[in-house]
Amino acid sequence: MRVAEGGPVTGGYSKGRIRREDILGAAVGMYAEAGYHGSSLREIARRVGITHAGLLYYFPSKEALLAAVLERRDAEDTEREHLSGTPGLEALLRLIALAAHNVRHPGIVDLYSRLAAEAVSEDHPAHDYFEQHYRMARGYAAESFKALAADGRLREDVDPEHAALTLVALMDGLQVQWLSNRAGVDLVGTLRRHLASQLTVPLD
Repeated sequence: MRVAEGGPVTGGYSKGRIRREDILGAAVGMYAEAGYHGSSLREIARRVGITHAGLLYYFPSKEALLAAVLERRDAEDTEREHLSGTPGLEALLRLIALAAHNVRHPGIVDLYSRLAAEAVSEDHPAHDYFEQHYRMARGYAAESFKALAADGRLREDVDPEHAALTLVALMDGLQVQWLSNRAGVDLVGTLRRHLASQLTVPLD
């Protein structure tokens, strides 16, 4: 018996929440294997053990399911790494901690990289999500670099906005290279060295 938060599963709501999570998990697996466009709701439903109509009860469209997958990933990352905290050096270190988490879960990196590449097209259902995701990531990093500049911990020749753009680009670019050569690409170490090179104080 699966136990939901607060006690045993006894009501329809809790069972429904579990079924919803099962669908999201199957969708993640399917997207990682075939990408968004190569996935189908019928196959995801089959993997969960429900009918296509049963899946549509929880997610009325393929786009709605994709949105839920992406939203869940963001919520989990934000809660686990405390990404909504005060901008500054600790905030930037939390981004590197997120990269370290991803290295331990390569399937997440592979799925994210596939979807991000597909979503470059403006008619992709995740296009707006990734546009907003990158905008928020740059903003989060820029505010942190500005905070470092304000207290003298950022080198004077480093522009906070440019530093934020570069850091986000480096994180995602390294992920793609790491997927191709995990033994030869030190994703986390490279991020730490890059950030340290911009500071006037030790990283730790």
